Amino acid sequence: MITDPLRDLPTFADIEDAALRLKGIIVHTPLLRSDALDAAVGAPVWIKPEMLQRTGSFKMRGAWNRISRIPDADRPKGVVAFSSGNHAQGVAETAKVLGMKATIVMPSDAPAAKIESTRRRGAEVRLYDRINESREAISAEIAARSGATTIRPFDDSWIMAGQGTAGREAALDAAAMGVTFGSLICNASGGGLLGGVAVAFEALSPSTDVYVAEPKGHDDLIRSLDAKKIVANAPGVRSIADALMSPEPGVLAFEIHKRRVKGGFTASNDQLLDAMSFAFHHLKLVAEPGGANALAVLLNNRAHFASRGPVLIVLSGGNVDAEMFAKAIARPPPA
Repeated sequence: MITDPLRDLPTFADIEDAALRLKGIIVHTPLLRSDALDAAVGAPVWIKPEMLQRTGSFKMRGAWNRISRIPDADRPKGVVAFSSGNHAQGVAETAKVLGMKATIVMPSDAPAAKIESTRRRGAEVRLYDRINESREAISAEIAARSGATTIRPFDDSWIMAGQGTAGREAALDAAAMGVTFGSLICNASGGGLLGGVAVAFEALSPSTDVYVAEPKGHDDLIRSLDAKKIVANAPGVRSIADALMSPEPGVLAFEIHKRRVKGGFTASNDQLLDAMSFAFHHLKLVAEPGGANALAVLLNNRAHFASRGPVLIVLSGGNVDAEMFAKAIARPPPA
């Protein structure tokens, strides 16, 4: 079990513990099927729709598991976090429910919907320039001044254990249906969700191959796996997948990735928009660009995954600005 969340790697026992803590707090999102998607891929595909989760992404799983463990004596000092939007909303919602103050450091170019949603949940938002300023340095200064607890977006084992409950749910639901996935596709930024899901499947479905989906130009995890060491993205590279733009994998998360992630694929901006269109027109789901990355990878590597049997994709979020969503759904979905 985790003693020091900044040093210890999460185990399946930690994910089980997180599931108990999250009971009644988060949504147990269902596994969904689509005849159109099965036909397009040439294999049965199951969807874990975390855009249906509280706050519109998987992030509240980890935020609640971490913040709810803060000792009572420290809670009046509040929390501070840095995020492009989904972790921000998960932290802000958790802090609101627990009656705590929250300060969130967000890039000034984050989607307006995510910034406003974070503020609506009662958090103070500190905007920064992601090219010229360090979100970590700003957060550290706020924490030093206020005594607030820093809630990291991924390099914290309690965060990863909370995110891993999504994998636990999917694996247990599949087992109840008598299904074993040949492949699982999950996106990654810092890799907390991927790490937690990989630990859950290592325990519950070890034969399932785990793949990472990343945006083109932000394939730091794929390159890190190839190099067997952490490799950072080049600075200044942009993607519409704002949720997946961490500069490099998390140190703790990467230890799990090295053990359990078989490989990965990238998706271009156009492929992400196509996947968002497919999700809307065929699955009736609203996915943000980063949330659709796993679907984009599946649609553009169909033969690779179809040859491995049943597939699980994690659609991680749906917090998208109306303008971006309109641009996506105006495109004809890929055949």
